[in-house]
Amino acid sequence: MNSTTSQKMRSVSSYTSAKGIAAIVGVGPKLGRSVLINKLVYMFVDKLSELADEIACEAKAQVFAIRIDCSDCKSVREAFEGVLSLGPVEVLVYNACEPASYQPSNFMSIKPGSFQQSLAASALGSFYCAQQVIPGMVERGRGTIIFTGSSASLNGFAGYSELSCSKFAMRGLSQCLAKEFFAFGIHVAHVVIDGAISTPRSSKEEDSTNSTCCMDPDAIAQSYWHIHTQDKRAWTQELDLRSPYQRF
Repeated sequence: MNSTTSQKMRSVSSYTSAKGIAAIVGVGPKLGRSVLINKLVYMFVDKLSELADEIACEAKAQVFAIRIDCSDCKSVREAFEGVLSLGPVEVLVYNACEPASYQPSNFMSIKPGSFQQSLAASALGSFYCAQQVIPGMVERGRGTIIFTGSSASLNGFAGYSELSCSKFAMRGLSQCLAKEFFAFGIHVAHVVIDGAISTPRSSKEEDSTNSTCCMDPDAIAQSYWHIHTQDKRAWTQELDLRSPYQRF
């Protein structure tokens, strides 16, 4: 985080501290963008910082894009130090993961470093980020943490051991945190995104993946917002989302 960014963050500290912060780790033009625009008030990203101005305009909120290495504990800690200097994080949404190929990989051809990198992006990164926000949430007696999973979080697929193992680990972390911190008023949920995601309806960008079989990120974002605002007496721990038009 450079000095210019730090100065801008400090200049809006009174504004954000009053409204709270939504830290969205892993923002692209689809789900992360929609999650932010649909109600949430602050952005914290690891890539595609060019979306910040566009999202700020649509969401009518203070938005900063911060590049971090989610697999690096020091990088995560330093980034969150800047964010937490503005005020409490009310919501953490962890979307980050190592991009997976649509083509299956032969198990024996997978490099150990590649496997470790996939685990680090999903499992280690979500662990590091959760550790940064949970103390403040415990102190305030409230907060929401949402981990974005996929069908690979539930089932292992031939040729996708890197993705499945990393997503399995993150799902396990979400279950552990949900049970440990429920009594402290912290809502931890895991969302299974079972299918491809299209470009948001609010976006002018054309996307060849748009079709009736793809999931609408704006609709997914509304589900995330519902999780955040749920009555504590009936919290969702895991939510499975898919397009009604895709095959089961």
